[in-house]
Parts: sequence; structure tokens; C-alpha cells
Amino acid sequence: MLLGTWNLENLFLPGRPSGPEDKAAYETKLASLAAVITELDPTLLGVQEVGDVAALRDLLGMVGGEWHTAVSEHPDGREIRVGVISRVPLRVLADTTAFPPKLRPVQVDDAGGETRQSGRGFLAVEAGSLRVAVCHLKSKLLSYPGERFQPREEGERARFGAYALYRRAAEAAALRALADELLAGDGREQDVAVLGDLNDEVQAATTQILLGPPGSEIGTGGFDTPDKGDAARLWNIAPLIPAEQRVSRINSGRRELIDHILLSHRLIHRVTAAGTGLPGIDAPHLPSIGQDPEERRGKSGSDHAPVWVRLS
Repeated sequence: MLLGTWNLENLFLPGRPSGPEDKAAYETKLASLAAVITELDPTLLGVQEVGDVAALRDLLGMVGGEWHTAVSEHPDGREIRVGVISRVPLRVLADTTAFPPKLRPVQVDDAGGETRQSGRGFLAVEAGSLRVAVCHLKSKLLSYPGERFQPREEGERARFGAYALYRRAAEAAALRALADELLAGDGREQDVAVLGDLNDEVQAATTQILLGPPGSEIGTGGFDTPDKGDAARLWNIAPLIPAEQRVSRINSGRRELIDHILLSHRLIHRVTAAGTGLPGIDAPHLPSIGQDPEERRGKSGSDHAPVWVRLS
């Protein structure tokens, strides 16, 4: 079984504000995405930046075969959302934007605006015995009032960087709460995976929030030694990815692994391989993105590489 996560980058019908300008560009984008999914051949794939559900159907039509889909009903302001495509039937368990009850609203702008929910919905599904949560946390790419992507001065950059971090941390706490529901205190027996674009790297504080109790890290002596924390832990598969493949996006020429798969205790001990891009390729070929996401409008493929894990 192969599980994966992939940010499809602005999967919209042609003519939409963030979509391809015409049908030809749209079909080129779909063909590029479909070729990767066909080669990857996932059993289940968490996807991000689904703008139009009809576009996702068109994509799967190009891939061919029978697919089951679930898409969050909570898009963000750009109308992108998360979803799941699966070769096995799906049952939706949750589709939520709620912060945990004790977490207060966080500041989002200079005017003192606050939010008490995530920007995009967290979708949880059940596929046979597997429970999966799919997410897309707040971006590190900053935007400013007036639809600007550049700050007026460095103080503004610092403030809006902090606001974005507040939101991403709160969203990570909300996602961890959802993972706790899926684990139900039984990660040693329950198969749970968290898939998504976390918009931060492995050692970032926001990513670390999702792991749960410390200890038993991959590569340490405690990994194969059971303890009571195993019931609640999640393990990031990143250390199992070959070093040259630990990249899912290139930001201003810098390699980043910001798309992640986290697995419960029983699942992490079933891993036989992990990687980014396509199996058998040394490293994914990706464009380098800048600070203005509009520069990528209408481009084929995606600016992210899929991240995948194979399970016995």
C-alpha cells in the first residue's frame, strides 16, 4: 500500500482567478499531474489546493480507473481546500476548522483582527481500517493589506510574519486535537496517518507540535522499545526518506521539506520505503518559487513534489 500527500497547486477550471487562462493550459496542467499520479499509483493520496471539485474529477478521469474522493467543504479566501483520492471507499469522519476549546483566538493583522478557526478545513476520513487526516496549514508566504506581497517596511514584515506563525501554530494544535480523536488513545493498534502541507520543515516548532509525547524517535535506541507514549505518538517519516530526496518545494533556490506524512505506532513499523517525487528518481525536479504566487498562474504541473510512504 502506498500513501501520499501532494499539493496540486491551484487546481482550478480555466478562466478562474487562480486557474489556467485557457483550456489548452488547463489540459496541459492536468496531463502533467495525471502522469505523476499514474506513475506513483497511490492507494490513497491526500491533496491540497483543490479549487474546483470538477477539476479534480477531470484529473482523475485522465488518470483512469475507479477512484473514491472526499473534499473539504471549508475552502480559504482563495477557494482552495484539501481532499482525498483513494482506490478504496471512503467515509468522512470530520471536516472542521475549529480550534481546540481552550485555545483563544489569535491576532491576524495590524487592526487587531482575530480568528478562532483555521484558514482551511481539516478533513478526516476512514478507508477500511485506516484513519487519515489531511491538512494545509497557514503559508509562510506573507501577504499584506491591499493585496500586496511586499511590506512597506521591515516592521510590517516582522509583524505579519508573527501573525502567520500564530495562525500556523494554532492550526497545528487544532490538527493535533483531531489526530488525538482518530488515535483514540490506541495508536499501538489503530492505523492513523496525518498527511499534508504543513508549510514548515521537520524541526519547526509547529511541525513538532503534531508529534505528541517525546521519545522513541526514528534512529534512536528507543524506537524499538515500547513505552506508554506509543499510544499517542505520531512519527514523521522524513528521516526514512533518502537525504537527497528530502525536498518537496524549492523556495528562492532553497530546498525545503514542508509536506509531511506522520504515522501512528503500528503504521510506522510497517514502512518499507519512503520518498518524494516518483519512486526510483534520485531527487524531484521542481521550479523555484518566489514571493509572488501569481507568478505561477497557468503553469503546468505543481510547484510541490508528492511525498509518499510504502507500507507492508
